Amino acid sequence: MSEKLTQKNTAEFLAPVAEYFKVLSEISRLQIVSCLKSGAMNVSEIGAATGLGQANLSKHLKVLTQAGILSRKPQGVSVYYEISDPLIFELCELVCDHAVPRFQRDRIYERMQEQAKQFKKLNSFSSTTKS
Repeated sequence: MSEKLTQKNTAEFLAPVAEYFKVLSEISRLQIVSCLKSGAMNVSEIGAATGLGQANLSKHLKVLTQAGILSRKPQGVSVYYEISDPLIFELCELVCDHAVPRFQRDRIYERMQEQAKQFKKLNSFSSTTKS
């Protein structure tokens, strides 16, 4: 059965949504957004919090500002950046709550399985050396 086209599933409607998520698909940009959760920061503070270099940071701040995710406020000789709409944090939490726990569970399970194999090898090695 084919789904009926509605306004919300047309390419024209979904294109800006895809662009918004594309902006947020960069790890460095998510780091910037995350560090601004506590409030506005200047470029030096964001750089210190994220560990990003000046040129890289400036590029990402420009993209986030152009996308409307951040706003830019000059104060004296500094420019402060802040989140334009705090709703972005709800979006990030929704995505993280859905994706991250499952991923973490899988990685923890894999790590535990690998450690169990190593433990078995050690136990079998130590029992053969005792004989």
